[in-house]
Amino acid sequence: MVKHQPLQVYEKQVFVSFVTGIYGCRWKRYQRSQDDSSKWECTWFIILCSSFFLLLFWAYFWLVAQNDFNDFNWSVYNRSGEWRDETIPILASTTVGFSYITFLMILALFHISLGQQLNLYWVHKIGVLATLLTTISGVVSVDDIWGDEWDILLVSLQSTAPFLHIGALATVTAISWLVAGYVVRRERSNFQVMLLLIYIIILLALYLVPLTFTCPCIMDRHSLKPRPDVIGRRGAPMLAPENTMLSFNRALQHGASSLEADVTLSVDGVPFLVRDHTLRRTTDVSKVFPARQHDDASFFNWTEIRSLNAGHWFLESDPYWTVETLTARDRSRIGNQTVCSLVEMLRLAARANSSALLNIRKPPPEHPHYRSWFMDTLWAVQKAGISQKRVTWTPDTDRGRVRGFQQTTNEKLSVAEIRQRGITSLTLHYSKANHKDIQEYLANNVSVTVYPVNEPWLYSILWCSGVPSVSSDAPQVLRKVPYPIWLMSQTAYDFIWITSDLVSLAIVIGIFSFQKTIEHHDY
Repeated sequence: MVKHQPLQVYEKQVFVSFVTGIYGCRWKRYQRSQDDSSKWECTWFIILCSSFFLLLFWAYFWLVAQNDFNDFNWSVYNRSGEWRDETIPILASTTVGFSYITFLMILALFHISLGQQLNLYWVHKIGVLATLLTTISGVVSVDDIWGDEWDILLVSLQSTAPFLHIGALATVTAISWLVAGYVVRRERSNFQVMLLLIYIIILLALYLVPLTFTCPCIMDRHSLKPRPDVIGRRGAPMLAPENTMLSFNRALQHGASSLEADVTLSVDGVPFLVRDHTLRRTTDVSKVFPARQHDDASFFNWTEIRSLNAGHWFLESDPYWTVETLTARDRSRIGNQTVCSLVEMLRLAARANSSALLNIRKPPPEHPHYRSWFMDTLWAVQKAGISQKRVTWTPDTDRGRVRGFQQTTNEKLSVAEIRQRGITSLTLHYSKANHKDIQEYLANNVSVTVYPVNEPWLYSILWCSGVPSVSSDAPQVLRKVPYPIWLMSQTAYDFIWITSDLVSLAIVIGIFSFQKTIEHHDY
């Protein structure tokens, strides 16, 4: 009589099969192992972690850099000579890459928690390496083209640091389950001790890092200064072509208290408004005067300039992704815009009882009005009929001749230098306007205008810092910010911080104790 051995029945492990199948293409039970991962696979896990953190940094940078997307495209245009929205492929590739690496990272952590051997599939290894190299090349390119923009990371932390701290604390606390499982439930080794020590150092650093935070919006709400005035930087260029009459009208309609414009002098002495050195980007000069499209804008006469269309480019390139939100009537008006003269803009400001900030570009030395540019501009201001006290002039030159006008500088100066030059206002990039300096300037009766401020979070921290005015491409956005997006007292934040630390510490101790209990139970 033949004895039959009963078949061994294995419990189905659907989740484990899913995790190991996608991560390492090991769908069958016999393909899996709970042995220690090889050094080679541990190296790939380190590469995966490095890719994740680099992409996390990269994604955060582009999230906060939305404030300056148009300036980035403008920088690329100045290098290439062609206007393209380079942020679209960057954002698309960053989103895909970050999603992919995050998914693999989650699968790797599940491997560790389930005690499965790490074995990244070769296709994923190629994908991780390609994503890492692409991101590194992107970082290098941005550093070359747009290196000054890295400053926005430190600026943004004034708004996001308390929330990033809570998120990081929750993440590191959750990882304690994996660390405890590896350190407590295995035979002791030097690597385990080192891993535990590193984890404790990171945890203690997170507990204490709020001591280094400088957040203007952690303050007594009774100390909050009045809402900063919004200056329409080239009008409202998200709603209409920059430096056109329609753009300035839109800015005033959305609550701008002042208008800012870039002034250039034509070859026959008429001040007009254009940002670039040429007319290629913002007019149809390439169609009307194709042989002169690369010439300096100041070498066209006013009749030629006035014949150019200054609206079609906006509808075609959609620089702020806003064209689809416009009505058919708005698009028709935009399509008929022409280059605006300084006199027209100042007359509009005078009628609206508004003020004007003029960024004046001196003409080249070979320009026929090189020596008379100042008088030509002054004549236009007088012709417009606007009070000289409502016109602010930059750059800070010819101070002795600019009498009766407000004059500002874009340089960050000490209070002593400001007093020596007799300056009463500064126009600073937000990266140069830290909270401490702003308070010092205001204490010495120096007015500060900060630019460009297009995002509510940046507007909020400058409001909390006491900045009197900001220059913005998006007055329609800032109009919807009646109060800082967050504001809390120091006492309230200290309570949240200490409570979070104590809860985290209790959870970590509980997890390590639980894992220790399981270890004793197994033995």
